[in-house]
Order: sequence, then structure tokens, then C-alpha cells
Amino acid sequence: MLDDLKDNMQKSVESTQRSFNTIRTGRANPAILNRVTVDYYGTETPLNQLANITTPEATVIMIQPYDKGSMGQIEKAIQMSDVGLTPNNDGNVIRLNIPPLTEERRKELVKLASKMAEEGKVAIRNIRRDAIDDVRKQEKNSDISEDESRGLQDDIQKVTDDFTKKIDDLLAAKEKDIMTV
Repeated sequence: MLDDLKDNMQKSVESTQRSFNTIRTGRANPAILNRVTVDYYGTETPLNQLANITTPEATVIMIQPYDKGSMGQIEKAIQMSDVGLTPNNDGNVIRLNIPPLTEERRKELVKLASKMAEEGKVAIRNIRRDAIDDVRKQEKNSDISEDESRGLQDDIQKVTDDFTKKIDDLLAAKEKDIMTV
């Protein structure tokens, strides 16, 4: 039971980490384009399936489409997304220049990261609640004793605290990354 609990909580931590990767920090990171989808022949397709995305420099993301005919759609999808970058199309590749972040924008990004961390913690607390409900049902059905139930609930709380701390650590690292000029 605790193994399943840990697996589910680990998935929440990994999901939070993926969310953090989509936040721009002033350095080029292809992960900020993970949420961008392109209308490719009538189908919403993730950008990373239509193009090779690289970072040749610390402040440039380069997108090289596999199909040159899709450059217009890719450019339009980036402009319409919440990435906040303007694509430069030279006919062969699309370049995204990452401008330095202002202090105000850094603070907004820290708030966004905090919100994402809180969502991760809520997911972990929901997993904890479900696990404790299961233990209480087992106790009510006399499958386990009251002492075993208390012991399991304490173990569940300890696991929850560990995973909540992992999310706090990820948030602290992301905040440091965002605030570093």
C-alpha cells in the first residue's frame, strides 16, 4: 500500500517538475515550448514532433522544422501561445531570442512557480486523503486493528511530509534559478 502511495506522490512531484520546466528563466530552454501545439494539416500536433528544437546559444532557441512547408504554422502557433516570445523566421529556421527578464517579470514568474508548487502539494494531499480513507475503511470493516490503523496513518503522513518537502525543495531551486540575473 505504501509503495503505491509513494509511486503516486512521485508522479505528482514529477508533474510539478515538468510544470516548472515550462517557466522561462532568462536562459534558453527548449522545455518552454513543450505546451505549444501547431495546427498541422488540421491536427493539433506538439511542436517538438514537427521540428528539431535546439539552443545554440544561452539566449537563443532555434527551431528547425522537418517540413519546411510548416514554418508559417509553427511561427503562428508560437505567436499565439503564452510563451511571450516573437519568432524570427529566416526561411530555414525559426529563432527565438530570449530577452533578459526584468525584476518585475521575475517576481511574476516566482508567483507562478509558487502556484504550480501549491497545485503539486494539493495533489499529494489528495493522495494522502484517499489513502487514509482506505485505512479507515479497513479498520471499520475490522480488517485491521485500531493500532495498525493509527500506525499506517502515521506512516502515510510521514510519506506525505517527505514528498511535500521535495516539492518545496524544487520550488526553492526554481526561485533561485528565476531570480539569478
